[in-house]
Amino acid sequence: MEQRKSHINEKGNAQAGERPVRQNTDVMCDGGLSRSSNETPVMGVERRAEVVQLELDFTTLGNQGMTKPILTKGIPITKQMVYEAYIKVHRNKGAAGIDNESLEDFDRGKAKNLYKIWNRLSSGSYFPMGVREVSIPKADGKKRKLGIPTVSDRIAQEVVRTYIEPRLEKEFSENSYGYRPLKNTHQALTAVRKNVREYAWVIDMDISAFFDTMSHEKLLLALEKHISEKWVIMYVKRWLTAPMIDKDGKETQRNVGTPQGGVISPILANLFLHYAFDKWMEIHYPQLSFVRYADDIIVHCNTEEESKEVLEAIRGRITDCELSLHPEKTKIVYCKTANRKKKFKTVKFDFLGFSFQPRPLMSSRTNKLFLSYDCAISRKAELKIAEELRKSKFHQWTGSTLEDIAKTFNPKLKGWYNYYGKFSPYKLNRIFGLFNWRLIKWAVTKYKSFKGSMRKAGNYIRNIAKNFPYIFVHWHYGFKEA
Repeated sequence: MEQRKSHINEKGNAQAGERPVRQNTDVMCDGGLSRSSNETPVMGVERRAEVVQLELDFTTLGNQGMTKPILTKGIPITKQMVYEAYIKVHRNKGAAGIDNESLEDFDRGKAKNLYKIWNRLSSGSYFPMGVREVSIPKADGKKRKLGIPTVSDRIAQEVVRTYIEPRLEKEFSENSYGYRPLKNTHQALTAVRKNVREYAWVIDMDISAFFDTMSHEKLLLALEKHISEKWVIMYVKRWLTAPMIDKDGKETQRNVGTPQGGVISPILANLFLHYAFDKWMEIHYPQLSFVRYADDIIVHCNTEEESKEVLEAIRGRITDCELSLHPEKTKIVYCKTANRKKKFKTVKFDFLGFSFQPRPLMSSRTNKLFLSYDCAISRKAELKIAEELRKSKFHQWTGSTLEDIAKTFNPKLKGWYNYYGKFSPYKLNRIFGLFNWRLIKWAVTKYKSFKGSMRKAGNYIRNIAKNFPYIFVHWHYGFKEA
């Protein structure tokens, strides 16, 4: 479709031509969506309203000594949009990109830097720099590659992300929870908790290296279905193909994937999986429930046979979309309870840092224990927190006071409690007990009067916790024992 500027008539109304016919994205994945011959195509040819781009007047940042307004050169990006994007990026902090410019460095010439971003974005002349490659350890011992854009690129991406988000949000499934406004992990976990009470079987899915292997061609086809502005497509293409640069300066050209760490990557990933999975599931298995958080997916089924059938169908769909399911991490799980007594080898799955498995629960009606199926902090999450505490070595901070330690750790303790304490908070006893034990070790090291006695140091810490429970966040919530 040709990109056109609007014309204003004498009444002040924008005039546009015929509304264009948008391309059918049923072919986003090879063969399109499978359907019977009497079904209407889900993404058939349709007429869509045209988004008209206006030439609007904007003054420069701080007026830059100019008194006359200048035009946006056809791309409706204002300096206010750039400034609001900067505020969001600054709030999220983040490391420097390949140019080694930190947020603090950027702020030293903020007005000039923001003006440059706006000027280039609005004229179509913005080109991103390469993406800095960073490797972080995964729970299985392997490493995950992140791509860190420059500060300027993060701001530019935020401008475009904010611009397209309202339109895409109208399309996304209610079963998708990741990186969306007014949706969060706890809502996704609540949905899974509700579903495991209704469905006895779960498909725990893991897409292998999703962010690294997502097809650009199919992604852009989906994007063009909802976004008519050519300048948006142009910038997304530039960000998708920006080279990855490792610590040795080696460049890797990219023709698939979108780097984890990019501001615009989550919404692009959601759009891809909306058509690759969400829409497909809602058409072919409307009787089943699923929960997706980014590329973490849980599908709920009624029987073992149904689970196997659905898993094979999903595997075929994912393959058609040029992705693959992880052979070891994708599994069928039986949600065993007091009323579900079938024997099955796998009765546990992890999702968003929580383990779902059979758990004893006290009945409010009979006041007796029964076998339920619920979630609590996962063992992997516990080990990760324990490793963080071990590496801190705060038990050796003999020059610090309890208040100093509290100032350092209270934000972390509060975050752990607020997240993992949402469900089965009593399961945090082990983590907070470990923290208290290290406090006791700190007291033994700091105060020679204890003469190395862990018992005396323990009594000292417990007495402080009893009389001054607000020093540490977890003491206030009742976790005072080591």
